Amino acid sequence: MQKIRPDMDIGSNIQELRKEAKLTQDQVIAKMHLMGLEISKSTYAKIETNRMNIRVSELVALKNIFHASFNDFFDNLDL
Repeated sequence: MQKIRPDMDIGSNIQELRKEAKLTQDQVIAKMHLMGLEISKSTYAKIETNRMNIRVSELVALKNIFHASFNDFFDNLDL
């Protein structure tokens, strides 16, 4: 059975959006917790470094936290 590999480089886009929003990882995680999403700091760090795929619910939460569009997450990704 083949393991699922993280897709592309969405993590760097997430990290860039977080930095543009002037938020730390801890602040993002706290906001996600307030939205009812339980995510650990290590899991979030793995998402930003492409070691773990992001869940749709987490992507929607980050879209709202960063005031971004979904296109922002997929910007400059080669298909």
